Amino acid sequence: MSDQQAVIEFLAQSANYDATNQTVECIESHGSLVFLRGEWAYKLKRAIAFAGLDFRTTEDRRRACLAELHLNRRTAPHLYLEVRSINRSSDGVLSFNGLGPALDWVVVMRRFPQEALFSHMAEAHQLSPGLMASLGAQIANFHARAQTTPAYGGAAGIQLAIADNHRELSRYPQWLPAPAVHALQLASYRALNCFAEQLEQRRAYGQVRRCHGDLRLANICLFEGRPTLFDSIEFSEQISCIDVLYDIAFVLMDLRHHGLEHLAAHLLLSYLAHSSEPEDCEVLPLFLSLRAATRSYALACSATRQKDPVVARQKSVQAQSLLSQASTYLASDSTLIFSHLHTHCKIA
Repeated sequence: MSDQQAVIEFLAQSANYDATNQTVECIESHGSLVFLRGEWAYKLKRAIAFAGLDFRTTEDRRRACLAELHLNRRTAPHLYLEVRSINRSSDGVLSFNGLGPALDWVVVMRRFPQEALFSHMAEAHQLSPGLMASLGAQIANFHARAQTTPAYGGAAGIQLAIADNHRELSRYPQWLPAPAVHALQLASYRALNCFAEQLEQRRAYGQVRRCHGDLRLANICLFEGRPTLFDSIEFSEQISCIDVLYDIAFVLMDLRHHGLEHLAAHLLLSYLAHSSEPEDCEVLPLFLSLRAATRSYALACSATRQKDPVVARQKSVQAQSLLSQASTYLASDSTLIFSHLHTHCKIA
């Protein structure tokens, strides 16, 4: 039995936590396993490597857990509690923070209902302009406090993002036609050429910061009555050290993908109203396109892993729709995308 399999079996057993005999549930994602028990969640990183992520060694996972705790306490200090080791004693018994070598590490979090995720709330039509106003203010305040990272972002950062998207989109020709993927790449590079100088100016001005990096609806929850950002990127500075508008573009794109354009407009307006500096939204269509492309290949990848052909088909249809949206954003300008806002911010 591998050490990580032993850890997984340890975390799956209720008696290893305390004597209350509460049921343990497990939620799986591509990069982690989250064990839910009572009021707590225990997040174990899988021993895998892909894209910019590498969790293959115990030390890799230890560092990633500590980074996740540190970075996410910026926005969710009441959710992210501690990092615990899982140790094997000399008699072979596993325990939390015990004696003997550490086999693995987990991030301990407060548990919240899945219905509190903004992705679920969007599907249940429970998001509102008031929640968007609160969320926009919180994201703006988070960005204002975030560390500036001028070594990243700018035109070079967006060029890398375009290349990464193209590489990943090209892996799924059964879902994402090669001509459409190639056309998106060309259109993205044309947009980059148009905005390269502006992107560099934004980087020099301090608009590239250590952001969230994966700010979509599934990584926002309603906790204690407030929109709360969680699960930020801890494993890649290239992904997380980005332009602040590129960060918020993910949730704006996600809302629009759910058919909630009016809520996206409310969110952006609130964000702009609470931003510490005046914002120019001219580059937003390029950022929205990149986010749609990223989500497209993520869903295509998920479709290939599904055992249920109906679920696989649903995900592949969403992936195709997002690929089409990515191209549409580049054929538009920010006035058309957020026409409600043209009197409130500088839009080309």
